[in-house]
Amino acid sequence: MTNTTTTTSPGEAKLLSPLTIRSVTLRNRIGVSPMCQYCCTDGLADDWHLVHLGSRAVGGAGLVMAEATAVVPEGRIAPGDLGLWSDAHGRALAPVAAFIRRMGAVPGIQLAHAGRKASCRPPWEGGARIVDAKDGGWDVLAPSALPFSESDPLPHALDLAGIAAVTAAFVAAAQRAVAAGFGLIELHAAHGYLLHQFLSPLSNTRTDAYGGSLENRMRLPLEVAAAIRAVIPADMPLFTRISATDWVEGGWDLEQSVVLSKELAARGVDLIDVSSGALVPHARIPVAPGFQVPFAAAIRARAGVLTSAVGLITEPAQAEAIVASGQADLVLLAREMLRTPYWALHAQQELGAAQTWPIQYGYAVQRR
Repeated sequence: MTNTTTTTSPGEAKLLSPLTIRSVTLRNRIGVSPMCQYCCTDGLADDWHLVHLGSRAVGGAGLVMAEATAVVPEGRIAPGDLGLWSDAHGRALAPVAAFIRRMGAVPGIQLAHAGRKASCRPPWEGGARIVDAKDGGWDVLAPSALPFSESDPLPHALDLAGIAAVTAAFVAAAQRAVAAGFGLIELHAAHGYLLHQFLSPLSNTRTDAYGGSLENRMRLPLEVAAAIRAVIPADMPLFTRISATDWVEGGWDLEQSVVLSKELAARGVDLIDVSSGALVPHARIPVAPGFQVPFAAAIRARAGVLTSAVGLITEPAQAEAIVASGQADLVLLAREMLRTPYWALHAQQELGAAQTWPIQYGYAVQRR
């Protein structure tokens, strides 16, 4: 767990203490998890993203992560996904990153490629695959010609040139993220998207250097992580989100995740953002408050790398217990941040700390 310093005053909640990774300091251990909004036109951020992400920065979070951001058009989950495949996309995101930073939070961005789970309708329209180009759909790519759902058409298996193009797209998007002013980058290798598809034997049946053994199945995520690390500033943090298990026998699991996390850390990844599932539709997941936290704790202990915990974390006391007990270094909230954008300020109050309202609000809400 290198490149990290922490400071906690006597009696101070660990959740509210700063976390420094490389040269970037988060003002607390509370982060906004990437949450797809499905409302872009041609992948371009607009005022919705400024208000959506900016309000969480106003609300006191230490890290505010932009949603899964496609590195190529065909890597979008749905047509309305955020993108970063051109300089125009970077220019659209720059004001968002600048406002988050102005509010005292660190702006982060998650770079993604949906692979065989691309070309879908947004969830409020059912989320089904869009097959026909006339309806806005496109052909999808995967490590192997195996569909996510039996009702889906077969994806196209990437050849070696296609794999190299994927790596190059991630690198170019990372460079644009730096130019747009983001303070850290997260590589999305979870939730059944392309890099996770390469990791799991349930979705990767290749017989070349990118399939078969664990070493081969890890090859592309590790190559992408190393390539991004090589082009971003040395003092910029790099995270990777993984699904610690597929929740299916014979699939990706915690033991493989520990190995992957060690290898990612060796290539300059600073923190593993530990989620789970979403590779196959039939997985049976024991969803409950904090159900993924033990995975973050195991990877932190066994791989010797910083971790973040996600998944049904809703209460400040719950989040404080996770961080204070050493199960994770950072807590990321998603749906609870939608319900309560100022969750971090409420956590300060509940955990007995002084509230750090923006001056525009603080003079009013803290008056007696």
